[in-house]
Amino acid sequence: MRLPNLLATPRGRLAAFFFLYITEGIPLGFAATAVATQLRRQDVGPAEIGAFVGSFYLPWAFKWAFGPFIDVFASDRLGRRRGWIIVTQVLMALTLMSTVLLKLPEQLVLFTIILLVHNTFGAMQDVAIDALAVNSLAEHERGLANGLMFAGAAIGQAIGGAGVLFLASYTGFQPTFFFVAGCILAVTLFVALPMREVPGAMRVIAQGVSRWAHAAGQMRAFAVESFRSFLGTRGAYLALAFALLPSGAMCLGLALQSNLAVELGLNDNQVAALNLWSGIIQAGFMVVGGFLSDRWGRRRMLALYIVLMSVPVLYLMSVLQQHGWVMPQSAANRSVAPAVLVTALWVATLTYGVALGLMYGTRSAIFMDVTNPAVAATQFTAYMALLNLNIAYSATWQGIAIEAIGYPNTMLIDAIFGLACLLLLPWIRAVRGNLPDGGAPLRARISAVILGAACMMWVPYRLGAGVLGAAAPIFETAFTVVFVASALFLLAGAAVLKRASPALLRAGAWMALLLMLMYARRWSGQLAAPWAEWAGYLILVVPVVAGVLLLALAAQAWRELAGAAAPAGVGAVPQTSASIR
Repeated sequence: MRLPNLLATPRGRLAAFFFLYITEGIPLGFAATAVATQLRRQDVGPAEIGAFVGSFYLPWAFKWAFGPFIDVFASDRLGRRRGWIIVTQVLMALTLMSTVLLKLPEQLVLFTIILLVHNTFGAMQDVAIDALAVNSLAEHERGLANGLMFAGAAIGQAIGGAGVLFLASYTGFQPTFFFVAGCILAVTLFVALPMREVPGAMRVIAQGVSRWAHAAGQMRAFAVESFRSFLGTRGAYLALAFALLPSGAMCLGLALQSNLAVELGLNDNQVAALNLWSGIIQAGFMVVGGFLSDRWGRRRMLALYIVLMSVPVLYLMSVLQQHGWVMPQSAANRSVAPAVLVTALWVATLTYGVALGLMYGTRSAIFMDVTNPAVAATQFTAYMALLNLNIAYSATWQGIAIEAIGYPNTMLIDAIFGLACLLLLPWIRAVRGNLPDGGAPLRARISAVILGAACMMWVPYRLGAGVLGAAAPIFETAFTVVFVASALFLLAGAAVLKRASPALLRAGAWMALLLMLMYARRWSGQLAAPWAEWAGYLILVVPVVAGVLLLALAAQAWRELAGAAAPAGVGAVPQTSASIR
């Protein structure tokens, strides 16, 4: 029997993208719920689990870099987008199955590296799926398609989390890897392989230019367009900061919930049931939230949803504090949790699922509102990538904070910090069609000063880190975000500025690479002498030099951004599912 080409009919297209997005949610649910649960059962600390989950989201924060390569390197026989989807899904399954023989937690570092590669293929798949959606969906299909994609991702996370935990109670944990790989390959076999996308015009590559050079040029153009779009209007600029701040409390959607469930005595089936019902609730309320925001106003409703996300977190925090369940407990000395704590976890998690679902679709619409139509796909994709960076650092700092200051204090910080984005929300609005307003040069200089000063603060922090005690690891996470943002700014400056000193721009580009490598500073102490000593010096010097370069960029006029508008038609893709994550 020949399987149908789902792209050929309206209902088929909606079904195709729903199932394709399930494969994107599966690995995220697998890591954040199933693996995190098993690691906590094996007495791995919350800080290590938080770092594991945080690193798992990093490829999604940089998925924009895959776009030019997916656009340029395409197979006419397999399909320009379909070929990438099939190949990445197969590679996702293979990398996952390669971890079956690894022993946890002893080989957690190798396990993390392999799953990081696995999720890199997942992020590449996401870019290809979004590109296929942009080219395949009719305008009147896009609203429903976005809702179904969000729902598909939520269901995928439930399969990767709850499904794996349910199965693990019968087969053990390691065999469930074959189940996750099988779910991905099932979509490959029944959805991706039978698809036949409409042939499109391939990008024209200039004679004598290699495909690699062309892809590099496209990536450079992407960086320039995104940078100009971010700085072009006040709404777009503040939306950049909004994307880097948590949109509400996040702890009950990350590893903290799984860690706490294990400590409170829930078995795998109970954790799976909790995760499953939470995912179903989220998927349903994603649609409800979008409908209500269209009716009552996006910013007003988004503010309400974000406030609601803190309510279940504060409720669970107060119950934990009341019953003295503060610090994480190892398996060896774990006490029996009162039934009221288990009930509170269920109530808080399911209530949080309602608020999180309401927030998701509405937040995406806010970013669409301030996106320049001339570079819609480029700018919106970049916003979505920054949201994933947000998840990565949130998972990391929360794991560190749990071990340092306990569950209730971590949840209190999360509930308060999650409301900080509300200070920006009133100004994130469309003005004059989101065309550049001439303020981009000033915004570039302001950004360079802020990032440069933040990098320069690294040395006094590092030298006095002992004074901060248990809070020091949280500051480490904050500096990691500063280093990543500074690296991206230096790269963008090197691409945009034409009148600045070539030596300054080259130094900035190289320093951006070193700033990215600062993420590995936590492992520098494991190096053998004298490499560990040299690494210690570099860890101190690199941010200072980067800060000096950023302040030098702040002194530039940035005339290249004055009145910069993308050429008509550049990236002018209607705002659809282009990276809805």
